[in-house]
Amino acid sequence: MTGTTTEPSPPSSPPPPGAPQGPALPPPRRRRTSRRVLAVFVLLIVAFVFLLVEGLGSSLNYFDTVDQAFAHRASLGTQTFRLEGTVVPGTIRSTSTGSDFTICEGPNVVRVANTGSPPQLFQARIPVVVVGHFTSDTSTDFVSSSILVKHSATYTAQYPGRVKVDATGPAC
Repeated sequence: MTGTTTEPSPPSSPPPPGAPQGPALPPPRRRRTSRRVLAVFVLLIVAFVFLLVEGLGSSLNYFDTVDQAFAHRASLGTQTFRLEGTVVPGTIRSTSTGSDFTICEGPNVVRVANTGSPPQLFQARIPVVVVGHFTSDTSTDFVSSSILVKHSATYTAQYPGRVKVDATGPAC
C-alpha cells in the first residue's frame, strides 16, 4: 500500500458581497396554484348557492291563489304557473278536448279551459290547483293542461288560511 491519504479539503470561503450566486431560480409557483384552487372553490360555492336558492325559491312558491294571480297578473303574463281556486257550482262543462269551468277566490273569478280528463274527485265547490297560463296579461281566461284536486283532510288542517270546502254555501 502506498502512503496516500485523503485529507478533507479546507472549507470554502464565503463569496464576496455582491458576487453572483449562481443561476437565478424561478419564483415559487405555489402561490399561483393555491390562488387558482381558491378561485375554483369560490366559484363552486357560488354556483352551489345559486342553484340552492333557485331550487328552493321555485319550490316554495308551489301555487298562486286567484287573488295573488290577479294582484300580479301583468308580471305573470302568459307564463305557466299553478293557480288555486274553488270550482264555482254550475260552471263545469265537458268539451271535446277536456272541460271548461270557473274558479274563484273572494270577488275574483277565472274562467278555465282545461285539456285532458279531469280527475275523478273533480266537482263543484272543491279547491283545485290548475296548471297553465293566462291567455294574455290582462285576461281572466286561463288555459290549463292539468287539474290537481285536494284529496285529504290533512291539507285543510295544515293550511287553514287557504281555500275552504263548503258543500252548501257559496263557492267564494
